[in-house]
Amino acid sequence: MMNQEQPETNHHTDSGSRGLKIALIIVVVFMAAEIAGGLLSHSLSLLGDAGHMLVDALALGLSLVALNLAKRPATATRTFGFHRSEILAALANGVTLVLVAVVIFYEAWQRFRNPPAVQTTIMLVVAVAGLIANLIAMRLLHRARHNNLNARAAFFHVFGDTISSIGVIVGGIIIAVTGWKIVDPIIAVVIGIIILWGAVSLVRDSVDILLETVPKHIPLDKVTEAIKGVRGVVELHDLHVWTITSGIYALSTHILIQDQMISRTREITAAINRELEKKFNITHTTFQLENEKCENCAERLVCRMQRTEDTESHE
Repeated sequence: MMNQEQPETNHHTDSGSRGLKIALIIVVVFMAAEIAGGLLSHSLSLLGDAGHMLVDALALGLSLVALNLAKRPATATRTFGFHRSEILAALANGVTLVLVAVVIFYEAWQRFRNPPAVQTTIMLVVAVAGLIANLIAMRLLHRARHNNLNARAAFFHVFGDTISSIGVIVGGIIIAVTGWKIVDPIIAVVIGIIILWGAVSLVRDSVDILLETVPKHIPLDKVTEAIKGVRGVVELHDLHVWTITSGIYALSTHILIQDQMISRTREITAAINRELEKKFNITHTTFQLENEKCENCAERLVCRMQRTEDTESHE
């Protein structure tokens, strides 16, 4: 039996952290401005956009937490380090955002029944300022997203908020020109749907990672083909692929190899690791190498050494 483990790669950069920090400050400041503007103008769509900016703030904050925790070393009790803290935070954020969307829907329903007067001047001024803030944040994250996976995810969050800010501006113009107050709760509902869509996706992805589901972009059949394509590999079984945290993928499997000296198996494991990293970005691997099929095993791929060790452990 032989195990080989390849150390995980650090996916985070200082430039990405700096861009995230500046973008987070901008988003939080203008989120507060939109909350104040929404209350003063009685605009639910503006408050809804502030809720969407909360989504962005949570995503940016989550990315920063992930960057900091990823730098902490593993311990004797947390052998994978603190990477999963990001996933737990994402799950909590997703649940919170679902509640934010529900509140928006409830308030929109109340305003459909009795729409209040909207101060469009305040609404438009604040919405335009929020749009400018989102564009600045997008610019900062656009630079960082090429080197940082968390910044890339945050970039798309801010992009979605930019679209909702444009929606608020369009709604404000329509209300100012036509006086149709019902436009405000309609836009709020649309923004709430956008928030709910992102929140449900965030919760689903977090749960999938916690349940160690195979990443969606990694087909197991292709992984099997890549490993079998390495010279010296005969067969494999007990294959597991999962996500440790965003952008860090792990794999473990039993591999039946041609009978040979142990010193030569290093070439096989090195070749497999190269294929997995190049094709699937899997950088954390554990292999159990076997050289004999077992007639008593359902998979018929457990080595004699393993069976011998199991026998000795019962004696």
